[in-house]
This record gives sequence, structure tokens and C-alpha cells, in this order.
Amino acid sequence: MEHWIIAPIVVPAIVGPMIGLTMRHDRLLQRVAGLTSSAALVGLTLALLVAAANGTVESYELGSWPAPFGIVLVLDRLSAMMVALTAILGLVVLAYAVATGWDQRGRNFHALYQFQLMGLFGAMLTGDIFNLFVFFEILLIASYGLMTHGGGRMRLRGGVQYVIFNLAGSTLFLFALGTLYAVFGSLNMADLAERAQMLPAGDAALVRVTAALLLLVFVLKGALLPVHFWLPNTYALAPAPVAALFAVMTKVGAYTVIRVYTLVFPDTLPAMDGLVSDVLVPAALITLALGMIGVLGGRTLARIAAFAAIGSMGTLFLAIGTFTETATAAALFYLVHSTLSGAAMFLVVDQVRARRGNSALALQAPMVGGGLVAAFFFIAAIAAVGMPPLSGFLGKLMILDAIRVQPWWAWGWALVLGTSLIALVGYARAGSALFWKPHDNSAPPPEDFTPEDGAQSGWGQAALGGLIALIVALTVFAGPASRYARATAAQLYTPETYIHAVLGTPQERAARAAREQALADAVHGADHAAPAHSVTEEGH
Repeated sequence: MEHWIIAPIVVPAIVGPMIGLTMRHDRLLQRVAGLTSSAALVGLTLALLVAAANGTVESYELGSWPAPFGIVLVLDRLSAMMVALTAILGLVVLAYAVATGWDQRGRNFHALYQFQLMGLFGAMLTGDIFNLFVFFEILLIASYGLMTHGGGRMRLRGGVQYVIFNLAGSTLFLFALGTLYAVFGSLNMADLAERAQMLPAGDAALVRVTAALLLLVFVLKGALLPVHFWLPNTYALAPAPVAALFAVMTKVGAYTVIRVYTLVFPDTLPAMDGLVSDVLVPAALITLALGMIGVLGGRTLARIAAFAAIGSMGTLFLAIGTFTETATAAALFYLVHSTLSGAAMFLVVDQVRARRGNSALALQAPMVGGGLVAAFFFIAAIAAVGMPPLSGFLGKLMILDAIRVQPWWAWGWALVLGTSLIALVGYARAGSALFWKPHDNSAPPPEDFTPEDGAQSGWGQAALGGLIALIVALTVFAGPASRYARATAAQLYTPETYIHAVLGTPQERAARAAREQALADAVHGADHAAPAHSVTEEGH
């Protein structure tokens, strides 16, 4: 499987330009190419998931340049899980966009969508922090175009805010990379992990500064307080399929925190001294409270879904910030669930908007086909809140069990349980206003509004139903999923496996060094012998 590791990056990197350059005037060809590519990516990433499930860590050296000098991609359980989740979500969301006609509302949707997937896959597979920055920029540039897809003053306004915040984050990321290279002399994550253990005590302050800068960048991507301000407007104003795909983008921030702070800057590193956990846990608790209060106070279903995304990131970072195997396993299970449930809620928002003209929590005439939409909303809301019997309840239960050994466990339990109740009330309020309160059949719809036939198509509802089915499947197969999460967490907390897969075992590195020295000696000997040979020839 070694050479297949790069396939999830190469496929969209080829299909995206091909769509933009040769199919830009043919919508049908764009759709066929986009859907075919996304379906192929699902097959590829599932094969990688199966290959990584046995615990083997594989690295792919681009150009056959060995690490740490060359660019490497690394496949382990965590990266395999993330790329498979992204590919499946990408296919379902693209199918919804095609079925509802969202892809026809602006130019270059399918090309940008492929570049977005390419950036996401690259960020999850790279073994180099500089290339993590590169793939961040690829996915962000594509997301800028997708964010403003379809136009409109409010959408453009939200897009500008999104661009400004992320450009600031990219600038900070460059500063962090410069500091990191100045301290360690490398940007390969496996190499950094080894060098971090050998740094002298005098460099501890620089290590902490570097770790803090990177953490600020990653939590900006993950919308953790106090750098969460970009998310509510961005997600509420973005086209619904784009917002649904963005549900996995915040998880990239969580992924990078897990990867970097279990591999390069673990809490066991003397220079760290609990720095990351001391920051993450309080910020996660406040983010959780803020997000769920936003759910309660939201005036539109779109903003409720956006604040629910913030709250779910608070819950996720609460588990991540504990930095124990049990808590990380719970976080990984909840990460998958919250991605699917968040995406489903944004697609429900689109179904409501298409029938009412808006998602405001105000009484209007009954929606056409409102019964099925209400059912979708009911299931997605239960999943988002974390109520039984769906996987959100199981994920939160795993997190509560994992943090009960921490000295602050009472705060964690109180906020997780209390905010779940607040979210339940908020979603019940929204459902009552949109679906269950008596409506005035004579009430006129909003001015200049015509129900959108595309969003009401059976294929669009089937795509949303497929996303709901994935949440149900995660619930049904929670046992195997949680076992995979536990195995992934165990692998993360034994970083030697990752390091040896990238750099080689000590024996392999010693043998390689011996070969290189022998080659250098042979070249050196040839250099000394050549002039003598030349003189002999001349003399002869």
C-alpha cells in the first residue's frame, strides 16, 4: 500500500485542474468528473483505512528523498481514519450539491471542491509541518471561493471576515515555523520528536514559545475560544453544502493538536510542563458553554447549527486537552460523530430555507414536505445534543468516563451535562417554531420568494438521508468504532512506531549511515586517484 498513500492527494490534484480547464462550459461533464473522483476517493481511503487497521505505520518518500531531508507522507491509524471520514463526507455533500442544483449557482464549484479535498487530505497525511502549512493554504484558498459561491452581499461579507481571520492565522503559522526551525533545525515531525527529547534545558523557553504559537494557529482552525469569532457568520452564511463540508475543517485543527502534541510536544517533555493541557481545558470549557448558550439564543436555525459546531469543538478539545489514552480515544469517536451530525444539520438548514425562504424561528405558512424535513431535523438534533440512543450520547459518555480521574472532573461533568440540557432546550425551541407549533395557512411567504425545486428533489433528500444513515451506522457499530479509536490512541502514545516508520529503526539508520560513509570514501578515493592517473598518461 506504500505507493497508494499519495493517491488521495494526486486524484483531486489532477481532476480539479482538468475540470477547470477543459470542462468549464459543460456542467454535466463537471458533475460526472467530480462525482467519479469523489467516489474513487472513498474507495481509496477505505482501502488505506483497512491497511492501517493492523497497526502498521507506512511512510511514502516523494522523489525517494529520505526523511528528514525529503517530503514524506505518513499513514497510520489516525490519518487513515481522518481521510476516510473526509472522503465519505465529501462524496455525500457533493451528491447533495448536485441533486439540489447548488453547484450551478456559481462558477468553478467542482474544481474548487476537488482542491478543497486535496488540501484536506494533504494536511492529514503529511509528515512535515511546513507542508502542513502548504496544504492548509491550499484548502483555505479553495474554501474562500466556495464560501462566496452563489454570491450575495451577506455571503461576501462573511467571506471577507473568514479570509481576514485565516490570513492572520497563516501569518502566525509562518512565524511559528520560523521559530521552530531556528530551535530544532528541522520541520519533519518524526525528526522533531527525536530532537525535542535531546534539547538542552536552556532552550526550554524557546520550546514553550514555539509550542504556544503553533497551538494558537491550530485552535484558530478549530474555532476554540477566544479565536472562534470567524465561525458563526462563516457557517451561517455559507452555502449549505459548503458549510456541511466545513464541518470537517474545524476537525483538522483538532487533528493537528492531537498529532503535534502527542508526537513533538508531549506533556511528558520537561520543557512543556503541562502547558498545553493547562490552556486547552479551561478554553474548551468556556467554548462549550458559549456554543451551547448560542444554540439557546439563536434566532435562525443556521446560527443555531453554527453555534452547535462551536459547542461540539469545546467538547472535543475538553477530551483532547486531557492527553490520556482513554480521553483521546473518546475524543476520536466523538470527532467522527460531531462531523457527521454537524454536516447533517447544515443540510437540514438548506431544506428549511428552500421551503420557507429563510431559517428564522418565526411562524410562517406550513412547509411543503415539512414532515420529512421535520424527521431529519429531529434525528440530527438528537445527534447534535448527545441524547440516547444515537452515537453522540455514547461519545459524551466516553468523554465523561475518561475525565473523571482528573482533578477538575466536577467542572467538566457539570458543563457537559448542563450544556447538553441547554442545547436540548434550544433545539426543542427551534423545532417547535419551525415544525410543530400551529401555523397560519393563510400567512404569506416572504416577499420575492419562490420555493426551490432543486432542494426539494428526492435525490437531495436521499443524500441527506444517507448522511443520517451514517450517524445511525456509527451508533450500531459503536463497538468496532470505539475499539479502533482505542487502538489509534494507543498508537499515538507510543510515538516510536511513527518515528521508526519515517526515519527508520536505529539499526536501519546505522546501516544507511555506513553505506553513505562507504560511498563517500569511495568518491573521496576516486578524487585523489584521478590526478595521478592523468599525470601518468601525460608523461607516457
